Amino acid sequence: MKNLNLLWLILLVAIPSLTWAKEGISLTLIPPTTITNKVDLDIRAGLKNEENRFKKIELSIYHQTENPKNLLHYSKKEIAPGGSFEVKHVLPTTNLVGKNTIVLVVKDGGKTYRESKEIDVISSDIRSTRLIDGAWAGIYHWSETEGKHWNADIKKMTDDQWREMVRGMHKLKMDIVVIQEVFRNEEYVGKHQTTVENYKGQAFYPSKLYEGRMPIAANDPIEAILSEADRLNMHVFLGVGMFAWFDFTSESLEWHKKVAQELWDKYGHHRSFYGFYVSEESGGNLDNWEQTEGKRIQRKKEIVDFFREFKAYCNSIAPAKPVMLATNSMQVPTGLDTYPGLLQNLDILCPFGFARMPEGDLTGKESADLLQSLCDTAGAHLWFDLETFLFNEDQSLYPRPMDEIIRDLNLFQNFEKILCYQFPGVFNDPKMSIRVGEKRTLDLFKDYQEYLQKITAKTLPHSLHRK
Repeated sequence: MKNLNLLWLILLVAIPSLTWAKEGISLTLIPPTTITNKVDLDIRAGLKNEENRFKKIELSIYHQTENPKNLLHYSKKEIAPGGSFEVKHVLPTTNLVGKNTIVLVVKDGGKTYRESKEIDVISSDIRSTRLIDGAWAGIYHWSETEGKHWNADIKKMTDDQWREMVRGMHKLKMDIVVIQEVFRNEEYVGKHQTTVENYKGQAFYPSKLYEGRMPIAANDPIEAILSEADRLNMHVFLGVGMFAWFDFTSESLEWHKKVAQELWDKYGHHRSFYGFYVSEESGGNLDNWEQTEGKRIQRKKEIVDFFREFKAYCNSIAPAKPVMLATNSMQVPTGLDTYPGLLQNLDILCPFGFARMPEGDLTGKESADLLQSLCDTAGAHLWFDLETFLFNEDQSLYPRPMDEIIRDLNLFQNFEKILCYQFPGVFNDPKMSIRVGEKRTLDLFKDYQEYLQKITAKTLPHSLHRK
């Protein structure tokens, strides 16, 4: 009888999950993995009406258990056919140290759908966990010069070897994967004539939008990464790009919408599909180094308009999925007139370059503090794109010494999440069947693994340690 009751309980929980994606209902936590109790948890619930009828739904969000005393949010909504909406609830975590479960319940007439997600909160005197929580995964480095030591290897990786790489990231608790880009097109804003129609970029996946394919061994590395991340309960940003570097023009916007739609149609069923990453990047000044005042104003207006429209579009097809952009950390004061407008429609800003600030600029710490204040005011999230590489004299990249990485992990204490650039070619799991890059990548993997074990032993309660 006990076995029958257990089977019934499993079915009761599992059946709604099987129809979850079909019903257009999603639950997202920002950040998605372990946080300190100095970071508020941003809970997003998204609903999209995929049916040809109006839906009257009731939506409830609970903390820990589905109990009235644990209710965080309740609302009623009528959704037109094809319509969508997003609910946001911010939960302070000061007194929530330990394991936490967020439960979403959606009632649609006689149907009830449930989804839950867990997150660990650790006690700390700072916002950061002092750990690298994820990493970029460029499927083929954009620069043959910078990627000199690994491009020839990464080009040979099969779908199964991309799955191995995801498992290697998971061993280091780098459970957030950022796919750098899904198309390759080496153009720059203002220096090309590319349109949606004549786009000549090459895809890293079997796209139906454009014929060009990158010459790599893997058939669909994106599917491989997502499917393995599903199995390991990891989170993947899909890099919507590359149209052209630093290009946020209206033509680029339309291209990004088309690609985002195809990515969602093709891969949106994966549990690990966490959000959209816009690959184009930007200078911290947000004017992308234009030489005239008129052009600088134009670029700033373009980036604000782009994210207002792109975020709204992503919400219409995949509500509750965050949008992220990586900028560099330099000349941020020049962009102070633009950041408020940008951050209103950008869920996560993930800047890089704090360790190599130019002379006369702010220090890395000052830039980080300024960006944090801008994000706090706008209600956006500030993550850290930690550079785990250094430049050789020929500008090729090599793994950064572990002591320098530890220094940055301790210096920059305000970031709620730390990701690094990048895993392939910089870190290598010794268990992988292929080594991507030079031998020092194996050393960095082992060095960080030792650091991880020391830090988690100090900061995580025994009950939260990974088994």
